[in-house]
Amino acid sequence: MLLFQLLCGEKEPAINGETMSNPLILSIDQGTTSSRAMLFEKDGSSVAVAQQEFTQIYPQSGWVEHDPEEIWDTTLKVCKDVLAKAKDMGRPIAAIGITNQRETTVIWDRQTGKAIHNAIVWQDRRTAPLCKELKDAGHEAAVTAKTGLLLDPYFSGTKVAWLLDNVSGARARAEKGELAFGTIDSFLIWRLTNGAEHVTDTTNACRTMLFNIHENSWDEDQLTLLNVPQQLLPEVKDCAADFGTADAAVLGEALPICGVAGDQHAASIGQVCFEDGMVKSTYGTGCFVMLNTGDKAITSKNKMLTTIAYRLNGKTTYAIEGSIFVAGAAIQWLRDGLGVISSAEETESMASDLSDNQGVYLVPAFTGMGAPYWDPDARGALFGLTRDTGPKALARAALESVCFQTMDLFDAIKSDGANLDTVRIDGGMVKNNWLAQTLANILDVPVQRPMQTETTALGAAYLAGLQCGIYQSLDDLTSNWQQDQAFTPGMDKADREQAIAGWANAIKRTRSTL
Repeated sequence: MLLFQLLCGEKEPAINGETMSNPLILSIDQGTTSSRAMLFEKDGSSVAVAQQEFTQIYPQSGWVEHDPEEIWDTTLKVCKDVLAKAKDMGRPIAAIGITNQRETTVIWDRQTGKAIHNAIVWQDRRTAPLCKELKDAGHEAAVTAKTGLLLDPYFSGTKVAWLLDNVSGARARAEKGELAFGTIDSFLIWRLTNGAEHVTDTTNACRTMLFNIHENSWDEDQLTLLNVPQQLLPEVKDCAADFGTADAAVLGEALPICGVAGDQHAASIGQVCFEDGMVKSTYGTGCFVMLNTGDKAITSKNKMLTTIAYRLNGKTTYAIEGSIFVAGAAIQWLRDGLGVISSAEETESMASDLSDNQGVYLVPAFTGMGAPYWDPDARGALFGLTRDTGPKALARAALESVCFQTMDLFDAIKSDGANLDTVRIDGGMVKNNWLAQTLANILDVPVQRPMQTETTALGAAYLAGLQCGIYQSLDDLTSNWQQDQAFTPGMDKADREQAIAGWANAIKRTRSTL
């Protein structure tokens, strides 16, 4: 049961039967390129952070994997780092919140806890042929009606099917109940609790293509369609719930796990987008726009996704979402792939040094194209190169690609009838003022950046705090939100239209289906 109010007469939250003085919340933010742990105060400010990158594995073109053991090792390390800082401060930990890269798929042995294969990452495109086969057979309408999703390799369900069909003996073992499937949250909870809990939350479940978002349960028709045994699946809980206790043998102290949400849902919660019509846009490895639609699961006519925003106290709030596969990953590519920058921070001054984009456009379809195009076979392309094109133009094109892709999502959402008059932005990229201003210019709407831009980790902390009694209600969270800076559109209309026309031409020339 959610503890949305403090126990009567208490001034401090009661955790595991004891009253704690001035507790912190540990937030685990397991992302696509790094694992991070943060400690949050009740007011939403952070007092400690530890982060560690891990290896990106590319077995074939369009395939992306992670080593689950490296994910676990980096997560464990950053957690222990911040817990040591809490101990130095003499501050107790009230609870753990977890947020994670969604759709990334792991299957592990229930006895050993070891994965049977590398995790298949949300960006991975290997199941495109299966998705096409199912689409050609006429299944997409039913899939969308039940799950809110499209038939695309992005989602977990076809990844599960691939693992069962391609890892020797996996299907037989799954049917015997020897294996467990989970998104990264489930895998981490299993490890944290020493195998005591096989659970997930509604926001992660709803991205698997196996979950009925209207009935809030695993869907038998979807399981049959993808040939996934029920025995593999975790129990699905509210976002703020009892997810078990992290074993003292694992973290050094026993801590309750009280909140879980997929990264984009957690960011929406961290941005306190609790009212119908509020929208946030997160800029990390990818970019994700989420519009709160309240208690109505609205079906998009423009290939946006219908998803669960969060579920609290058994009540489901829905959202429309648009997903861009490559945002910050384009900057990482400039750094690690091309070597034209040494750090992401350099791109702000590089882009601002140019008066215009010199006609250079990057369409970063490195792992296909997400919303609103859903073209898994498209690949990245650069247009407008001349002998004068240099690192500054490439940096600017990468940043602008994020803004143009966001514009495509906004146009699709507006076509579905939404009135988007402002957007709250977050994620590591939005510390770049040039990017934030250009985003406002291209979208032609005001952009608000909060004081705390790590809203994904903050959202997980908020959920844990709701469950363990640190917060009385969602109103407590709303009052925490503070604006750092607002960016107002200031681009000449003709210049904006010319820039957009160049982007549209680049998109047309990139898409595999044209």
